Amino acid sequence: MPGLVRKLVIFAAVDGLVLQPVGQRPAPAAKICYKDNSIVPVLKDGGNELGAGKSFEAFGIVGLLTVSKSSFLVSITKRRQVAQIHGKAIYVITGVALTPLSTQAAADTSIAHTQTTLQVRTGNGNDGSDESDTNGEEVDLSAAASDDVDDDEIHPTLAEAISPPNEHTRTSSVAEDVISLKGGYGRFAQKWFSRKGWTVDQRRNLGLTASNSGTSTPNVKDTSLPAAPPPQELPTAEQDKVIEVRSKGTEARDVAASLLPKLLYYSQMLFSSSNFFFSYDYDITRSISNQRRSNSELPLYTQVDSLFFWNRHLVSPFIEAGQTSFVLPLMQGFIGQRTFEMDTDPPPLDGTEKASMELLDMSPPRQSSSDEPGDSNSPRSSGGRKTLKSFLITLISRRSVKRAGLRYLRRGIDEAGHTANGVETEQILSDPSWDAAHKIYSFVQIRGSIPVFFSQSPYSFKPIPQLQHSDEFNYRAFYKHMAQLTSMYGSVQLANLVEKHGAEAIVGAQFEKFATKLIESDDAVGKQIAFEWFDFHAACRGMKFENISLLLDIIGKKLDQFGYTVELDGNQVAKQQGVLRANCMDCLDRTNVLQSACGRRALEFQLKEEGIDMSIQPDQITSWFNTLWADNGDAVSSQYASTAAMKGDFTRTRKRNFQGALKDMGISISRFYSGIVNDFFSQAAIDFLLGNVTSTVFEDFEANLMSVDPGTSMQKLREQAIETCQKLVVADDHEEFIGGWTLLTPQIPNTIKSSPFEESVLILTDVALYSCRFDWTTEKVSSFERIDLQHITTIKYGTYITSTLSAAQGDESRNVGIVISYRAGEDDITRVNTRSMSNTPRSDTDLLGGSSTVSPPATTLQNLLGRPAAPATKVLALKALPSRSAVADSGQSQLTEIQQVKSICSEIERMVLHGQVVEVGTERKDLVVNGDIISLADARKNTGLLSQLQHQLKKLVWA
Repeated sequence: MPGLVRKLVIFAAVDGLVLQPVGQRPAPAAKICYKDNSIVPVLKDGGNELGAGKSFEAFGIVGLLTVSKSSFLVSITKRRQVAQIHGKAIYVITGVALTPLSTQAAADTSIAHTQTTLQVRTGNGNDGSDESDTNGEEVDLSAAASDDVDDDEIHPTLAEAISPPNEHTRTSSVAEDVISLKGGYGRFAQKWFSRKGWTVDQRRNLGLTASNSGTSTPNVKDTSLPAAPPPQELPTAEQDKVIEVRSKGTEARDVAASLLPKLLYYSQMLFSSSNFFFSYDYDITRSISNQRRSNSELPLYTQVDSLFFWNRHLVSPFIEAGQTSFVLPLMQGFIGQRTFEMDTDPPPLDGTEKASMELLDMSPPRQSSSDEPGDSNSPRSSGGRKTLKSFLITLISRRSVKRAGLRYLRRGIDEAGHTANGVETEQILSDPSWDAAHKIYSFVQIRGSIPVFFSQSPYSFKPIPQLQHSDEFNYRAFYKHMAQLTSMYGSVQLANLVEKHGAEAIVGAQFEKFATKLIESDDAVGKQIAFEWFDFHAACRGMKFENISLLLDIIGKKLDQFGYTVELDGNQVAKQQGVLRANCMDCLDRTNVLQSACGRRALEFQLKEEGIDMSIQPDQITSWFNTLWADNGDAVSSQYASTAAMKGDFTRTRKRNFQGALKDMGISISRFYSGIVNDFFSQAAIDFLLGNVTSTVFEDFEANLMSVDPGTSMQKLREQAIETCQKLVVADDHEEFIGGWTLLTPQIPNTIKSSPFEESVLILTDVALYSCRFDWTTEKVSSFERIDLQHITTIKYGTYITSTLSAAQGDESRNVGIVISYRAGEDDITRVNTRSMSNTPRSDTDLLGGSSTVSPPATTLQNLLGRPAAPATKVLALKALPSRSAVADSGQSQLTEIQQVKSICSEIERMVLHGQVVEVGTERKDLVVNGDIISLADARKNTGLLSQLQHQLKKLVWA
């Protein structure tokens, strides 16, 4: 592509970090200024000669990571070629450097360390570039993502860019680290499960390839990043500052800055995990059928598919500054390539060979590499036979940036119709030289989570799925998803592999219901959809995974109609007309078994076009195909579930036994561990790196040890909830709707301090106030309480702190609320929707069909004495929702929490006073008063030692 920088030198000047391209003419340099991180072009290098002084070479720019007041340049220092397409090299990133942009001193120190590290590698015979082709060797991507960086080898330069250095050194044991909070349990477990902590055999037991344990696999700790210290290792002065702010609670603390070391640590591991791919000359984000052949002179980033442009947000500062020559698009996923040979004129088979041909597919791969069909030393390929034909098979999996993230934290669909773990997999068959005179075949499949709103708790080993939102809300998102697929691929064959009975059935049935509704409609999208529910576990019970052929018998004709893309002499002579969309619960293990079977089926048809019948080949062993698909499954699984794929032994060897089942059990345990320990912060970091959320997400993480899901607009849901409550609870048509708000309220009514709090809806009319408990999962009103405005005695607003476990929870300016005191009277009612499955301790009156009211009864003693009952005084406690949302472009109100509270109080007071009659000469009392509801001091007293210990333990594990 024109002007794309392929190699550059990075060094620190007085006023900024200089990026100087190497070996290109013209080669305009760029500078990232320390003062404001602006990117400006420079004509000269400021007097520094290339390679002189403190500098290092990089092979491209990942982007600019900016959080809080710190920025870091992420550059590629190590790569490996994994494939070539049309003669264009494809690389995987195996090492990155993060260079701080705070000062020249910080940048110099970091650059010096990176330079030293690269020089050491060069001295060991590894220059980091690895320009040579891999000759089709398999590429392992599953292990690096989970390998940890040795804590003892972490360089402190990045920490110095954040805070002043200190003389602290790590001399304690892992146990001492855990006890003293200097190291997270997550890091300890990562080290335990890293390459150092497991033998080669044990790693194989997790389904990883043998190459994972060899020296050819890149080790994360060998990257050139002068990494930050572990997240808990702050300098003493910084620790004192954090403690002081927490104890006083008077000044806000930058939570994003406190978690910056952990974010840098994770970013290093992420980009060095051998899961990100790039090419300087070829668009790897598009399939053969979707390649753009016009406007080739435009920058590469303008031509790539934005659905798979992973570093779009990080590299946007270069795009906005016009420095497009540094914009190198990255794709997350998998790329593998293998050569193989087939006999165009195989010798006739005897009876014994014919009888055994059906079993040859199930035989284990050959151990001797010298007899492999694609080996240049093979006697068959170098000897007398002239009928061998060479082929090249390439497998590319592209992970979508939409609803990206980790298992259990990103499930189902989002409001825009994107599903979790969306992956497009393309299988390409070509001539090894990519000769235009030979046909190029492309077969595309996709996978993605079940396209309905559902969730599963990561705290259970076998969590039960829970459906979310109404059918109408679900169907809208489902339709958007199907419309997107038909627009991109044409017809779509849906293959649902979840169980028809048991826990998985609830989401499978919802999927089937929506698919049937769409197919039976007159909509054009529905006419392009076909649905098949194949209970994989039931059909393949007893580890008979070969029974997947039963599904192929059902959908085979549909797949044949779709065909595949064929390119000849640079022209597209045939195009795939549809796509198989496969899913199980995680879209990993069962899905990969089906997709590999479909890929093999397509390969057989394509080879027949080349005059080759695979079923009569004398050398029927196809370990090259099985291994390629198994590695693909491991890569997709590691990126979504942090482990290799289950059922990988069947994909590799076409055999399944109890040893494989035991391996899968070990993988399940590892996935469970990752889900409850590592994934929470990782998910927040992924959303931040993609630009889906702002740095506020780290505030949410520190307070709740969770992160928001940007896939659903909470603002829209809240607006719909207010509208639903208004229509349902305001029975009198003569009541005028004044306003509606969503706020937090104690789960137990008529209390102030009880926890947990839940989000409720407050409706104000001209005569009454309605407090509605809302079931956000089903989008139904579970109960409501009506308060006559004339019964309200006081409205108090002020500081309302319910916890002091985090800085955000103890911020007096942001934790505010309202307490409405009222005398319960005959016009006040409480009703419960018994159909909403609410657990709130209220009346059994059915909100939809019941008509009885619940009035506060007089006390028994007063009834016995015949005296009139005095009205009971009750309270309605409400707390403002956070005004700042972590979701980027959320469109949330710019009002602060205190402004929201004052506005609500003002509206309620106005309507109350509007209906009051005041005697002449009587002074009207102020209804609204300002004062603490729960002060910071009281909240500290109410926060018990046990709660503090529990929160600290969670932070130890999660953060």
